[in-house]
Amino acid sequence: MHTALNIVQIVISVLLIIVILFQVKGGGIGGIFGQADSVYRTKRGVERWLFWATIILSAIFIILALATIVAG
Repeated sequence: MHTALNIVQIVISVLLIIVILFQVKGGGIGGIFGQADSVYRTKRGVERWLFWATIILSAIFIILALATIVAG
């Protein structure tokens, strides 16, 4: 059981890294100087999916980490 949790946690962590790397890089220093695009922007399409995938994978990763501690 402990080995299976570790393998699943590794897979989830790799997926989480990939999802984070695919997110659009925006904002940056332009927001400090009042760049219009970085003030407020809605997420659409793939950007929204990546945002929610990041939240869900992060939650799964934390739950698996706690489960690994309990099982170990």
